[in-house]
Amino acid sequence: MDSVRGSVRLDTERFGVDAFRDGWEAQVGDGFTLPAFHHEATAGAVVRGLASRVGDSVITDFETATRVRVDSALPDLGELRLYVVHRGAYVLRRERDTIAVDAGRFLLSRSTGVTGYDVAAGTTAQVIGLPAGALGLFADGTQATGPVAAAEVRMLLAHTTAVHATLGDLSEGGVHAGRNALVELVRGVLHGYFDGTEPGLAGPLVQAARDLADQLLTGPDLTPALLARHLKVSLRTLHRAFASTGEPVAAYIRRRRLEQARRALLSPSPPTVSELAAHWQFADSSHFIRMFRRHYGRTPAQFARDHHH
Repeated sequence: MDSVRGSVRLDTERFGVDAFRDGWEAQVGDGFTLPAFHHEATAGAVVRGLASRVGDSVITDFETATRVRVDSALPDLGELRLYVVHRGAYVLRRERDTIAVDAGRFLLSRSTGVTGYDVAAGTTAQVIGLPAGALGLFADGTQATGPVAAAEVRMLLAHTTAVHATLGDLSEGGVHAGRNALVELVRGVLHGYFDGTEPGLAGPLVQAARDLADQLLTGPDLTPALLARHLKVSLRTLHRAFASTGEPVAAYIRRRRLEQARRALLSPSPPTVSELAAHWQFADSSHFIRMFRRHYGRTPAQFARDHHH
């Protein structure tokens, strides 16, 4: 994440759309290409606002005096977008449907599949754009929505106001801090209004957690909390996702450790019980033997003896 910053004002009535595009390209820069503004769609449009780039994220505040319709012609990179609507309505158009964000509501989703948008006359709104990986695992098709009046949203908006006001005076470290705080506050909004059992996230989240756990099986610090931190989700969200599988995350870790210990017992010169218990992070030999017998119906010694005879 770089420390690039920039800001550009939008006033189509005074300066036109082209001036805004030129200012955006100069101040906001690469990686934040504007959608196509067709003349027939934007002719006569009156829109005012301010866009600020802070690192790899962009905050855009705007208000419309007229209806605005924009057709998107951008690469579908799956960026994260938070739409916050104070007045009016913001409608996202996709290939098969539309999503309306009404006054007093917010929507957090990926840009995947968005083909354009319509903004009603008299709309006051904010769009926060984050890079695709900023919040960790957030699947295509997954959405979070809720009221703008929520405490988490109000705290986020207070921060975006401060970013707009201080961006030009911030040091490089300040830009980094402003960006990181922005991401954490958006994550707070997500965790406050997202159900971790939502099908769009549960499957990918479970698979990602399992893959990571398999890589860390011999580590003494492997816990559900550690996985949640690595995957940038709350522990509650992780537990809810695993609930849909019928096997809690801690049970998955224990099962995979037992499976690896069982595989080691199949070798021509298997490790001792105490060695296996220590390597696969069981509390002691007795705990390992108890868990192994519960899972396989035999003690490790019985299993090894039966296999090698």
